[in-house]
Amino acid sequence: MTSTYQLGDEHLPSPFKSADTASLRGQALYVRATKLRLSFAVLAAVLAAMTFQVSDTWDLAGLCVALAFLATLLTEVWLLVAKPERAWYDGRAFAESIKTLSWRYAVAAQPFSLQSSESENERHFIAEVSKIISEAPSDSIAVTAPVHITERMREIRRSPLSVRRNAYLECRIEDQLKWYAGKADFNRSRAGRWRVTLIVIEGAGITAAILKAGGAIPFDLPGIMAALLGAGSAWFAVRQYESLGRAYSFAANDLSIVHARLQSIDSDNDWEREAADAEEAISREHTMWRASRGAS
Repeated sequence: MTSTYQLGDEHLPSPFKSADTASLRGQALYVRATKLRLSFAVLAAVLAAMTFQVSDTWDLAGLCVALAFLATLLTEVWLLVAKPERAWYDGRAFAESIKTLSWRYAVAAQPFSLQSSESENERHFIAEVSKIISEAPSDSIAVTAPVHITERMREIRRSPLSVRRNAYLECRIEDQLKWYAGKADFNRSRAGRWRVTLIVIEGAGITAAILKAGGAIPFDLPGIMAALLGAGSAWFAVRQYESLGRAYSFAANDLSIVHARLQSIDSDNDWEREAADAEEAISREHTMWRASRGAS
């Protein structure tokens, strides 16, 4: 299927770019800080199993354990104060809200009907975007450019239904379908790998405990394995591979049904309603994602 026009992220209004950038930055910071916090916790357990006596009083390994715990504490405090996950979730919600409004306008889906005047539709679009901006947290999302309807959005809207339908199916539905399907495969694969990894760590912990009980190893290897298991389990919980894999599979299946239904529409009245329903389905999947992350 080939469409005359492509409506990529670069063709969306500038507030989308601001929110998308804020979300990606928040995600990167949150993931990086979580990795650091868990790594420092494991490092503390490793150092605690060792002894580096530098005098009759001081144990260098013990001091390093204290420093590792301090680094863990500082990272945790930074996460609590900076809340990068909030910028991640709120930024993504903001960006997706702008994107769905832009697609609704570009392909003439409700509430931007072709039966209404263009000036009325433009005022409605700008008002809706302005409402989203006003509700966005100013400490995590900064919109520095004015709200406007891009020329590519206008070009698609002025096109015949067949062109709008093809553009929507190819650049919106098929794009989202491929993204959800790819993410479903990725998360299922990672879930399986992490399950195996945790089982291996648990088995190694049992072996280490038996060896320690028999005096075969002089240091606290079981404690190190327990710390590794705790960190691995925490990371597995943070990434939510299994639940996301199921959610993305459901979304991909839902979008495949939407795609099939939209292909046969040949009247503007039906299109306005069905395309709006498709955007509701996409928005619903994102709302479920935010709920799974604990975002309000």
